[in-house]
Amino acid sequence: MKKSSFQLMESQTILSQLRFCNKILGEMPSLGMTVFCFLLLIVTTSTHALMEVNFDPFVYLSPDGENGTKENVPTELHKQKRQVATFGLSPMEYKIDIEISYTDPSLLEAIKDYFKNLSFPVIVNTLDAAMNISSLNVTTVCSLTSNNETHCSCESGYRWPAAACSANSICPSTIPTQEEICDCITQVPSQGPYCQLQSEDQTNFSVSPEDIFQGDTVKMKCVIQLDTGNVTWYHSGHVILNRGRHSISTIIIEKTTTSILKITNVTQDDTGPYTCVFIDSSVSSTLEFKATRNVTVAPINIMQSGDTKVICDGTKVSLRCCIDGNIQYFNTTWRPNTGTASLTPNCTKYTLQASHSQCPNPSDKEITYTCELSTGNGAIRSKTINVTYLQIAKPEIFPSTKTQVSEGHNFTLICTSDVSNCDNVTWKIQSQMIDSRLYSCKVESPSKARSILTVNSATQAWNGTYTCTSFQKSLSSSSSTTVEIVPLPLKQNIVLDPIQGFIQCNVPQVLKCCINGAENYDVIFTVQQTECKSVKNTQGNLVCYTCNYTERCSSKSNVVAYCTFVNRIQDKVISSLMNLSIILGNKVTCSGSIGVGQQGAQITKPCPASQGVNGMSTTVRGTVIYVCNNTNWEVARNSCISDQINTLLDRAESLVYDPQAEEQLPTYLEILHNTTLKEQREINTSPANLVAVITILDLVSNIPTDAKPRTMENFLSTVNTIVNNSTILAWKDLNNQQTGDSSRLLDSVEKFSRSLRPTNNPIPSITNTNVQLQGIVITENSTWDYNKSFTFSNSANLSGNVLITRNNIKNLTEKLTIITVAFSTLRYILPNPNETVKDVNGLVMMTTTNSMGPQVLEISLTFAKSNSSLKEPQCVFWNFSHSAAVGGWDDTGCHPKDEGDNVICTCNHLTSFSILMSFDRGSSPSGAKLQSLDYITYIGLSISIVSLMICILIESLVWKYVTKNRTSYMRHICILNIAVSLLLADSWFIVTAFIQDKKELVNGNVCIAATFFIHLFYLSLFFWMLALGLMIFYRLVFILHDTSKTIQKAIAFSLGYGCPLIISVITIAVTQPHNTYMRENACWLNWEKSKALLAFIIPALIIVAVNSIIAVVILVKILRPAIGEKPSKQERSSLIQAIKNVATLTPLFGLTWGFGVATLSNGSPIVFHILFTLLNAFQGLFILVFGTLRDKKVVEALLNKYSLGRWSTQQTKSTSLGDSVPAFSMSCPFSEALNNLSGKAGKYTISSTEATTSFSERTSNTYSVFH
Repeated sequence: MKKSSFQLMESQTILSQLRFCNKILGEMPSLGMTVFCFLLLIVTTSTHALMEVNFDPFVYLSPDGENGTKENVPTELHKQKRQVATFGLSPMEYKIDIEISYTDPSLLEAIKDYFKNLSFPVIVNTLDAAMNISSLNVTTVCSLTSNNETHCSCESGYRWPAAACSANSICPSTIPTQEEICDCITQVPSQGPYCQLQSEDQTNFSVSPEDIFQGDTVKMKCVIQLDTGNVTWYHSGHVILNRGRHSISTIIIEKTTTSILKITNVTQDDTGPYTCVFIDSSVSSTLEFKATRNVTVAPINIMQSGDTKVICDGTKVSLRCCIDGNIQYFNTTWRPNTGTASLTPNCTKYTLQASHSQCPNPSDKEITYTCELSTGNGAIRSKTINVTYLQIAKPEIFPSTKTQVSEGHNFTLICTSDVSNCDNVTWKIQSQMIDSRLYSCKVESPSKARSILTVNSATQAWNGTYTCTSFQKSLSSSSSTTVEIVPLPLKQNIVLDPIQGFIQCNVPQVLKCCINGAENYDVIFTVQQTECKSVKNTQGNLVCYTCNYTERCSSKSNVVAYCTFVNRIQDKVISSLMNLSIILGNKVTCSGSIGVGQQGAQITKPCPASQGVNGMSTTVRGTVIYVCNNTNWEVARNSCISDQINTLLDRAESLVYDPQAEEQLPTYLEILHNTTLKEQREINTSPANLVAVITILDLVSNIPTDAKPRTMENFLSTVNTIVNNSTILAWKDLNNQQTGDSSRLLDSVEKFSRSLRPTNNPIPSITNTNVQLQGIVITENSTWDYNKSFTFSNSANLSGNVLITRNNIKNLTEKLTIITVAFSTLRYILPNPNETVKDVNGLVMMTTTNSMGPQVLEISLTFAKSNSSLKEPQCVFWNFSHSAAVGGWDDTGCHPKDEGDNVICTCNHLTSFSILMSFDRGSSPSGAKLQSLDYITYIGLSISIVSLMICILIESLVWKYVTKNRTSYMRHICILNIAVSLLLADSWFIVTAFIQDKKELVNGNVCIAATFFIHLFYLSLFFWMLALGLMIFYRLVFILHDTSKTIQKAIAFSLGYGCPLIISVITIAVTQPHNTYMRENACWLNWEKSKALLAFIIPALIIVAVNSIIAVVILVKILRPAIGEKPSKQERSSLIQAIKNVATLTPLFGLTWGFGVATLSNGSPIVFHILFTLLNAFQGLFILVFGTLRDKKVVEALLNKYSLGRWSTQQTKSTSLGDSVPAFSMSCPFSEALNNLSGKAGKYTISSTEATTSFSERTSNTYSVFH
């Protein structure tokens, strides 16, 4: 069943009662009857209202009542009185709600369609009055849901009033508005009212202005045809109060209510929906009328053009202020008003024409222009643009005329400008930019600036036209001048001949000064304050000036001479001095082109000229010292540098003063790196070449450069080349001369590190064999520690660490660099303190910053100890001012902390650091004990060498007497080579002991060679012992097999020298590239880092074990001989002697090196050192005694050779004994047993392929293994 409420409007009513509607509708329900009853009901209601009778006009029509009965359900008539009038006056207006229930759902749509087609007003005439129906609408429809729930919903344009929504339950699908009105409730209100017409339809809402911006004043006005002063304003559901920026005013004129909301200085927070609500309480129920408008407050975002500079040359410049929207909504104003304003859709443009009249005075005046936008409703926004007016510069260079400057001299050019603009001044020479570090600029007044270009040493690269350019925005103004560089040789490039020598009285002496180049000079020689005219001689590119001088020897003093070069602008340069000592003619021993001199005298001459690839002769730097020996001049010292390095040095000297030095430096460093690699051998053997490369590095380190990987790699690779282990001897030579070149090298690396300019990328890490670099760039957000670690794998993981905490770093300025360079070999190069016995025992680590001022930083450095046996660590830094500026270690400001294998140093400054440590007297023999071991070594080795020489001499004397059979021959071959190998090994051992006693560095080429040959010949000693043992094993075990002497010798020599050579070469090839071949403080195989010593210990111990096994096999063979075996007497004698050699020397050598292994551990007992030294030192004596002198045949041969009578007696005695007396009775534990066993052992048969012998003889001779 459905119920519908209808609303009718009548304009006139008369009294009329019709009560049969229910019956009619019950019996004949139709649309026409329903409409008829509506009309009748309206007439009845109007009549009762007219007669002021309390009649309930609302008839609840129920067409579907049971049996068609009529059911009257009275309700309160809901009406809104539009106009009050008394009887007899103007007609009355009513709004009437009618409710009807029906079961046919289609009836509702039919009624709606019917009402839609009606033409209003509908006139209803009765007997007493006439009635006009102005409108008829369906407002409310109630129906049952599938859950038997009643849902009363409003038709389009109607809503339940707030009272109904709050008093009843809202349908589940209905969402109430913020004012709590709804369009569906779950029951019919018992007292009404029904759905009401929406108030927006009756309220006029307007907003002014339509486009609202921040800062505007906004007015919102609501007008309704209603007489009520009850108005409430809402913003986004919140009540607006009449205070602050909000003001509300309401007025009523002729039943029209107007309410105005005014908001001043609106912001974006004021954006949102605004609602005005009118409440009418004049009727029985409260009615609300509302209207809502959404208000948007737009921001005013002005985007102005940037600050600019204007040149006062009439150029037009536009300033702009733009917004996101249409700028037509705004009033635009520019101040000051000196230009022309125009508009575009979203911008205002202001055009300035910077003529001289508009430009302020003085120049560089900055004016602020303001663009202002206003809406006319209170919103105002503005932006400022700074305009700097620049006058056209008029630079001038002084001197303005052509200038002549001699090469090597300094000069200055001054560029002045009538505007104070130093930021954009550049210098060029021949259209090439000059490095900015070479000129400066100073603002002298608001209208004057001065830029000064200073050239400290003019080269031919500075010859040409100079241009000074002052930039004013995009406009440049220039001035030029010309400078001619006139050639003049530099003092260091004048080659003197002789530099130091001798001169005879009254004998002409040729003095010579040579230079490179073809320029003509006036050259004057000055000898003993007397001028001598010169003669020019040209040889290709080499020009020499000579003077023939004759000394009269009037004063008998030394002769001093020099030459003066004068160029065409009368500038001059004076050469170094030539020193000549007077020598009498009768004392001249040596003469010739070198000069004259007496025995032992020295002459210093220049290096011979070099022939270039084009055949041109050029001077070479350096000197050659000749010494007079007998009647010949011999070269005592050659300090000439190679042609390649000489060329590099010349280029470096000109590069450092070159106008484009910074631009050309990366290319030069690439060439330097490649050349030093090619010239490595020359650098290793020539201190002069080494000094030249150091000088080059020192020169180029003064040139700033960008921190690019390739540039840094080339510089540090060059440093890596000259600090390689192969250059240690050259460095030692330089340090002995106290030249300070090692300190100069360290200083050049520091300067290079400080001159690195960080680019967009961080400081790249550089890793080389001997040098490593790491660093950082301090940024604005640097909140971390500077923590860099270094490890050199080629130095057995020699390592170090540098730490600067973040608290120290945060005090540094932005863009500052911190760079650390670590050196693994510089500890051998920088000289140790002369007054102490301390050695550098770790890396040398240099840390610098590019700060111009002093930096107080606390730095912590961790050094891994290179030699853990040293103690008493001392943290030191390299002080360049020590030792007359040569440099030395200093411990000021540093504190050590010993932590086992590491030493931690804390210092309060930055430079190059390392640790000094002294010899640990508690872990190694020292003092008197060390001295006693030295005495044992020298005495023992001397005896050993003498013994070996005697052994070799004896073998050579008796060789043909004792090598008559193959076994004897091979035994003496082995003994002789054992003696030779040990003699060579001991000789090299003496060389290394001499080096260490003289405090020489132990990692030079001599020490490497000594280590190699000691290793080789000691191994040869053992391998020849192995050859001797294998020969015995072969002769006794493989009796029926025989080989020739040639094959046996080939095998023996391959084993004795070939195997040791292979092992030695492999050892040095594997370990030397990583600098772990030798020990740090001795010329012997390394143990702590690479275990290279195992390449000797393992083969030696294996040979000892193999020879021991051979001895056991031989012993068993002797005890159990094969039946029928019968060696000859000579063969048997040779075998027995060889067995004694192996059985005696093998355990002796094995025991010697067993003690040697025991001395490798730290803290080993002193007794092991003493035993090893004794046994090792007297090995030559052992070989002489056990290998030669105790050989009866050798003794007999000596006696036979030098005493025939005695030899005859001895021979008779020996023969008479026959078989009854053992020939080899020894005081050995095994001699008696061997004698007895061999005497009863049956026969040995020793077969030989030689055609002369075939033996079968019974023997009673005994064999002795240990003699």
